[in-house]
Amino acid sequence: MRASIMVKTMGFPGRYEQGPGALKQLGRVLTDMGRARPLVLCDEFVARHLWPQVGAALQADGFAALHIEFPGECTRAAIARLSEQALIHSPDTIIALGGGKTIDTAKGLAVNLDVPIIVCPTIASSDAPTSRLIVLYDDDHKVVGVEFLKMNPSAVIVDTHVIAQAPARFFAAGIGDAISKKFEAHQCHSAGGNNSFGTPALHTALMLTTMVFDTLMQSGVSAYQAVCRKEVNDDVERVIEGTVLISGVGFESGGLSLSHALVRGLTAIPAMASMLHGELVAFGTLVQMAVEGRPVEEIDKVARLLRDVKLPVTFAELGQNTPFTTAQIDTMVQATLSAAYARNMNPPLNYERLVSGLAAADHIGSRLKNVTSSAL
Repeated sequence: MRASIMVKTMGFPGRYEQGPGALKQLGRVLTDMGRARPLVLCDEFVARHLWPQVGAALQADGFAALHIEFPGECTRAAIARLSEQALIHSPDTIIALGGGKTIDTAKGLAVNLDVPIIVCPTIASSDAPTSRLIVLYDDDHKVVGVEFLKMNPSAVIVDTHVIAQAPARFFAAGIGDAISKKFEAHQCHSAGGNNSFGTPALHTALMLTTMVFDTLMQSGVSAYQAVCRKEVNDDVERVIEGTVLISGVGFESGGLSLSHALVRGLTAIPAMASMLHGELVAFGTLVQMAVEGRPVEEIDKVARLLRDVKLPVTFAELGQNTPFTTAQIDTMVQATLSAAYARNMNPPLNYERLVSGLAAADHIGSRLKNVTSSAL
């Protein structure tokens, strides 16, 4: 009997532009979209250091230079207050200028005002810019939910000169967030899980996640070293394209698995809760590879990349400097297993396999750190 064939969905931003000085093209993109009244959301730091040149670029193309400030946390209350402020200006487009939480808050504004959004990331610490996802927090910085744009952003504009001027830690976090996607999307597919559109993945999405992995393994370290020097070169361009565009389309349309589910567990332990999202996912990738039973030599290659871009490969580097108590292990594992993405594993994930994978990943990372130290 022939198996039924399901409709499968992929999502893409309407336009993607990347390169040094790309923000100068913002006015042209607005004109191409037929927009007239943009309103920019940015935080206080970006308002002081980057907004003057972005505002000038908008004025040069005939647009009013208007911005409101992101208060620091993406909460439902903050989005509601900012929506009231924004209504005064009657914008027909919201522009997100900043990092992940600024972007998510701007997405919330766009939903409330029912207007398109253009995303202009100032750091490449995650692949959120291209997606519909809006991650919401409470005032204590804990995740409380996920909502969605109706459609993917109308445009994503990535100024690689701006990205390269940000602290290299953010660039490395983007590598950590993206390195997991090959393993997660393929596990989600194998387990019969769905992507964020609620359908199985098209093979194009799976191929994209493999492409990201290959790009990072080949160019990740050299690109990170260039960003440490505040330089933009071909490797930097390739890695940013991988961590922002290809990984973004890949995760949203391919699906997620243990590496991202583990973020829920790791942040349940106070000592690790303040780490960047990509730093947590990087370690989660090692855990997922261990749970999958991949050869130690294969895990070592990924761990060496993470080490070389100063991403955490042990619990100690995540901030947990003392051995876990039994209660902490239980808290971490139960929180991970309760995350929806944890179901996207084949064979199904259980308590014992996860505990074993956590210990194996930390052991591999510790051994790698010890080898590195003894070689110095």
